[in-house]
Amino acid sequence: MVRRVSIMDIAERAGVSHTTVSRALRGHTRISAVVRGRIVELADQMGYVPNAIAQSLQQQQSCTIGVVISDIADPFWGEVVKGIDDVCTSNGQSVLLHAAAHDEKLQITAIRRLQQRRVDGIIVVDSQLGPSEIRQLEASGTPMIFINSQRSFESSSLRSVTIDNYAGGAIAADHLVALGHQKVAYFGSPKRPGSNLKRSLGFIDTLVAHGVHRSRIFQDECAADIADIDGGYTMAQSLNEPGVTAVFCYNDGIALGALAGFRAKGVAVPHKISVVGFDDLAMARYSWPPLTTIAQPKGLLGQTAMHNLATLIGGTSVADAVLVPSLLIRDSSTPLAKGLRS
Repeated sequence: MVRRVSIMDIAERAGVSHTTVSRALRGHTRISAVVRGRIVELADQMGYVPNAIAQSLQQQQSCTIGVVISDIADPFWGEVVKGIDDVCTSNGQSVLLHAAAHDEKLQITAIRRLQQRRVDGIIVVDSQLGPSEIRQLEASGTPMIFINSQRSFESSSLRSVTIDNYAGGAIAADHLVALGHQKVAYFGSPKRPGSNLKRSLGFIDTLVAHGVHRSRIFQDECAADIADIDGGYTMAQSLNEPGVTAVFCYNDGIALGALAGFRAKGVAVPHKISVVGFDDLAMARYSWPPLTTIAQPKGLLGQTAMHNLATLIGGTSVADAVLVPSLLIRDSSTPLAKGLRS
């Protein structure tokens, strides 16, 4: 086994004390710029890698941020985590990622493991945790930010960054009503009860405010144990309500599945039925037809969470943040054809 290069090895090669090498590698001003430059160059040549564990013990900080993610295969969260990582990189920090499915026990286990590793703070994505778990985490003293938590909570120390899901549902309703649609459906997701409820309420409340009768609004949910795209496909295949001319989907995964499901049953999108998603995944631009969607600022969600977490780590309180989604109109939604009006 090859022995790692140590500070003592660099000191011996440079002909100086190990204390001088240590100070030079930390940029200490007591060491001249010339000597610092020579030692840093020599360390690079020798392949020296600093011991992060030793440094964290000295500094009482690990320079590591823990992230607990609900679904590592979901492309939406990949873009959020990239936003977190961008800020961490600029701060000289590393990200330690834990996947915990949509399960509160797994999420608590992941948080505990990150705390045992003495991360400086934790970001929990798509949390399913309830009030009792939140109280336990408050007592731990670890700075934490929750992104798009599925259960609302009140806390004096734990903060949140969320998208305005109700507003997103309302935007989708405004768009479809403006296109003339008066009989519509909502395809939901039981795996995300909090955001699912708010998106559906924003959608339905706004439709009703526009004069659409509740009897003309239909709701369906995919099974909790299948992928979003499969759920969307199944719901599109089983939609048998006559006269429905538009569907708003909980997310783009469900919407993309719905596009395929309608195509398979011979229902043309958008000529016979319009489809609107939520998220603005990269693949939504390249579906057929390209998907109209409610866009979440995914990178900004991650960046905002990390900036706020850094503030908490520094000992300053921050307020919860709510970001507003926006409408991206593509080819999957269109004005209602005259022959489809009912």
